[in-house]
Amino acid sequence: MNRRSIGTEYEKAAGAWLTGQGYLVLEYNYRCRRAEIDIVAREGRYLVFVEVKYRKNRKEGSAAEAVDERKKRRIRMGALFYLKEKSCPLSAPVRFDVVSIDEGKIRLFRNAFPFR
Repeated sequence: MNRRSIGTEYEKAAGAWLTGQGYLVLEYNYRCRRAEIDIVAREGRYLVFVEVKYRKNRKEGSAAEAVDERKKRRIRMGALFYLKEKSCPLSAPVRFDVVSIDEGKIRLFRNAFPFR
C-alpha cells in the first residue's frame, strides 16, 4: 500500500470518528492551488478545517507535532480559498482542528491553532 492510500484510509477513519463525536463531514481532501485540507466539517456553528496526521510509531515524534508553522499557513490559505469558493462570509466562525493518530490511538485537538 502506498503512502497516499494509507493517508486516505486514516482520513476516512478520522472522519468516521469525528462523525461519532457530533461533527458533520462536508468533504474530504479539499484542494485548491496552494493547499489541501484533509476534512472540512461542521460542528455546531463552526466550520472546521481538520488536518489528519498518522504515525505508526513515535520514532519521529507524535503525529500532532508534524503540523508545523508552514503546514498551518497552507491550511489557513486553503481555508480562505474554501470560504471564497463557497461564498461564505469571512466573518463565519471558523476553527482549525487536528486529529492525531498515534499507534492506533485517535486524539482530537480542537482549536489547535488560530486563523490569523
